Amino acid sequence: MRYGTREGAKTPVMLDGEGQARDVSGIISEFTPETISVVQSRLSAIDPRDLPLFDTAGQRVAAPVSQPRNIWCVGLNYSDHAAESGMPVPEEPILFNKASGTYCGPNDPLLYSDKMSKLDWEVELGVVIGRAALNVSREAALDHVLGYCVVNDVSERAWQAERGGQWTKGKSFPNFCPTGPVLVTGDELGDPGELDLWTEVNGEKVQDGSTNKMIFDVATIISYMSEFTRLEAGDLICTGTPPGVGMGFKPPRYLKPGDRVRMGIAGLGIQEQTVEPL
Repeated sequence: MRYGTREGAKTPVMLDGEGQARDVSGIISEFTPETISVVQSRLSAIDPRDLPLFDTAGQRVAAPVSQPRNIWCVGLNYSDHAAESGMPVPEEPILFNKASGTYCGPNDPLLYSDKMSKLDWEVELGVVIGRAALNVSREAALDHVLGYCVVNDVSERAWQAERGGQWTKGKSFPNFCPTGPVLVTGDELGDPGELDLWTEVNGEKVQDGSTNKMIFDVATIISYMSEFTRLEAGDLICTGTPPGVGMGFKPPRYLKPGDRVRMGIAGLGIQEQTVEPL
């Protein structure tokens, strides 16, 4: 995890067996794409109880790794979400990008512009790359993963579908990618293909799914993407969402200022946002 103001310095921490935050800044100054290569090797050799406690009271939770070079996304990657959207199951992963400026902390506000009309939520399993991947096999793909986290792939559906059909256009407003609160390594998490994930809007559960409904699993996604691009350390991959997004309701339901979004994934924590007008 990381704590700190949006623009200011961050304090990197790791959680001990009791869930207490331990300050690791004396060992790793920051969790960044540049330091990822040494994070696991250094921290795995440490007993967290030997590190100083970090006082989290009143602290903002930052995204667990600093700004990634790339934010990649997979569209329509749950069979039941494809059905909800009225679209065929993809034969190959649908790939698109979110702008880097969307990246923010897990509890930062969702910004609402007066040019928006169809602001939507999407709980997703986030995958953070630990070392570069180019033309890797499916069997070796998970060896390139640093860990997993919760992501809200926030979407403006009118911009996405009604303004030229460009998905990136509807996915790239500031704060459209709340990430965290924690990053959990694969050895701690277990099978990323058997995780429950959910979303509540104003206290009502609207998404309740499992990653076992993914059309393309994490290993397949990484191997497939590495055929076309070089995945870099720190890159974030958002792997798709289960059904229950606002667009899928009849009639559709979209977010407005004052609405509260809460979502989580088993073993990866919970994030909460409030929609705020600019």
